[in-house]
Amino acid sequence: MNEMLSSGIELMLLGMGMVYAFLAMLIVAINVMSRLVRRYFPEMPAKFSDQAIVAGNDKAVIAAITAAVHQYRKKHNHG
Repeated sequence: MNEMLSSGIELMLLGMGMVYAFLAMLIVAINVMSRLVRRYFPEMPAKFSDQAIVAGNDKAVIAAITAAVHQYRKKHNHG
């Protein structure tokens, strides 16, 4: 019985060690990929960022979206 318990503990420690080793390799891989992405794909200039796109919406586009939502609601509320 003592030998089985010892073998079980050894197997548990081996399994936990492999899990921790895999997690450590995963962290290293994520950090390396993050550095590569930052190096080869820098952030877009401010004129092409999402904020510039949102700020560039004119009143006609907003009016068209509003009209489309109104039509959709009108059509589906009476159906």
